[in-house]
Amino acid sequence: MMIEEIKKLKEEKDALILAHNYQRPEVIDIADFVGDSFYLSQVAKDSDKGTIVFCGVDFMAESAKILSPDKKILLPVKDAGCPLAEMVDIDELKRFKEKNSDATFVCYINTSAEVKALCDVVVTSSNAIRIIKRIENKKIVFLPDKNLGEFVKEQVPEKEIILWTGFCPTHRKISKEHILSLKEEIKDLVVLTHPECERDVREISDFIGSTKEIIDYATKTNYKNYLIATEEGVIHTLKKLNPNKNFFIPGLTATCPNMKKTRLIDVYESLLYSRYEIHVDEEIARGAKRALENMLMLAR
Repeated sequence: MMIEEIKKLKEEKDALILAHNYQRPEVIDIADFVGDSFYLSQVAKDSDKGTIVFCGVDFMAESAKILSPDKKILLPVKDAGCPLAEMVDIDELKRFKEKNSDATFVCYINTSAEVKALCDVVVTSSNAIRIIKRIENKKIVFLPDKNLGEFVKEQVPEKEIILWTGFCPTHRKISKEHILSLKEEIKDLVVLTHPECERDVREISDFIGSTKEIIDYATKTNYKNYLIATEEGVIHTLKKLNPNKNFFIPGLTATCPNMKKTRLIDVYESLLYSRYEIHVDEEIARGAKRALENMLMLAR
């Protein structure tokens, strides 16, 4: 009943429903598009729909609004935030910029619009290495995720990369010990890991990549058993695409509570009441858009 009501409202409101890979399965299943945050922002931009319901967390809906200022961007749950994004204090960032005025500031997409506006280039987990290699400046400040930053630093040793100390609490909970224990239990277990995981987890992985890259790797390879070291929501998509393969998660810890806040009733009420509309200050939006456009230019 709820699903039919959502579909009906979506048509009435000329709306598009987007869901991040880490959302609840039932939310993923009613979405028009599912994927990583920046991909979904681009889908929103290219859509002819006037209203976008973004099932994710706040920084994702902000990015969509920055790229689509004339569209109504709705975030179904007002307090669906990102602890990693919240680890950048604006005043601290301003002071750090003053002390490192000769550096290029690169921020992960998992940041607020205000942080993006203070940085030179935005990156995603899939394009960070390529973009940082292409930046002319040798001195880079990377924020906020130290684990992704370390991973990039290992691949781009020619750059002086200064790391912020932020981290994703969900990825940090994934432990090397649990993975090794599962590898003893399950024969030929292939470990696919997101670079937001800690270094000791990355070191025992068979493949490291973004959520999309993990999905693509598991879909294109012919192994039977995969351990997915990232937020467990991606398992739903993996199973749909690969019904004859087995997917395991490292314990019960790889769940982002903020990503799981959005329920079908929230999507329904967001459409019904235009709840909750995202607004970004025009000056901040201009600065953030510049940093996003620099990413697109360097990623070509």
